Amino acid sequence: MAKRSTHSSEPAGLPVARKRPAKAIANMAAAKAAAKRRKRDGLTPAEIQAIFFRFHAIDPEPKGELESVNAYTLLVAVALSAQATDVGVNKATRALFQIADTPAKMVALGEEKLISHIKTIGLYRNKAKNVIALSEKLIAEHGGEVPADRDALETLPGVGRKTANVVLNMAFGIPTIAVDTHLFRVANRTGLAPGKTPLAVELGLEKVVPDAYRLHAHHWLILHGRYICKAAKPLCPKCVIKDICRFEQKTA
Repeated sequence: MAKRSTHSSEPAGLPVARKRPAKAIANMAAAKAAAKRRKRDGLTPAEIQAIFFRFHAIDPEPKGELESVNAYTLLVAVALSAQATDVGVNKATRALFQIADTPAKMVALGEEKLISHIKTIGLYRNKAKNVIALSEKLIAEHGGEVPADRDALETLPGVGRKTANVVLNMAFGIPTIAVDTHLFRVANRTGLAPGKTPLAVELGLEKVVPDAYRLHAHHWLILHGRYICKAAKPLCPKCVIKDICRFEQKTA
């Protein structure tokens, strides 16, 4: 009677699959659970402090990139920047602000001449209409001055919460947080202030940003989103907070 072979039926030369040691499997599971818990629980106060400490160390006084000469031209520039780049707005407004840097001068310039200055900006006709209308309202209701009040600013044509927050922060030194697409992305990716709407992110940041960093917080986060934490391909190797960030799909 032929003896049954005790050798494996697997072809020679193929690697033999080895089971992972139970301890290694347990360690991997624990690491994954810790990562999920870390993401769910959000950043700690110490981590948040570290984020802004690092931003401050690199750029102690960050500035917005829109060009302006006073509170009024800042208001106009921010209103024009919706769905447009700061670079594009600056190109259009440099000559404009030389001849119309007050509400009265802008109204005197008129809508058609304003259009000739800003026609390279998206939605320029509607924006020109709003700029003239908000200028008229500033003259009629605020003595030609930009009010340092969010509610009053939001009653102006073409001015929403984000625009109002930028003006309050940059023109009046009020520590508001203006949430644009860059900041919204950074707040959600990092775990700093996750939220489904810009308002939710803004209110979340107001709760966690240390007072010492509140004035410049939105500038740091916007610039970080614009140049490092980009939408399509974030530059994680260059990120100064990559060890704290909760983003799971970090680039190499």
